[in-house]
Amino acid sequence: MSVTIKVGMADLNVCTAPDVLTTLGLGSCVGIILYDSFSKTAGLVHIMLPDSTKIKNNDNAAKFADTGIDALILRLTAIGANRNRLIAKIAGGAQMFAFNANSDMLRIGERNTEASKLKLQSLGIRIVAEDTGLDYGRTLEFYPETGQLYIKSVGKPLKIM
Repeated sequence: MSVTIKVGMADLNVCTAPDVLTTLGLGSCVGIILYDSFSKTAGLVHIMLPDSTKIKNNDNAAKFADTGIDALILRLTAIGANRNRLIAKIAGGAQMFAFNANSDMLRIGERNTEASKLKLQSLGIRIVAEDTGLDYGRTLEFYPETGQLYIKSVGKPLKIM
């Protein structure tokens, strides 16, 4: 029997099959799943901001792309994942509000996606599936047993990646 493990905003968690990871309502936030298919271990971090160095009182590693991915890898290797086998799936990073400005503050979804990709690339972790951008929220469910990511969005067909 599997347990569904909920990951909140600026939060992370890990599991092994048959358990399932889920996070609700990704808007401009990005959900990053790291997965080791051999050990069937997976982790999910729900990041809110791209860069911890720009914020004071940034003691929550899961809030930022640059620190959340590192923290997730530590948790995954602690439950048996092999760092060298990790692959990534990412979703979210939407532009939830229509603005004509090119202000970086208003491009938070795009900046979160960029920062997540750069961090994964710097660690040599390949992104094998991505559903980012556009203008709608996403809810994720990841199944380590099969490696499938289910993406649900209001008014959109279910995506399985």
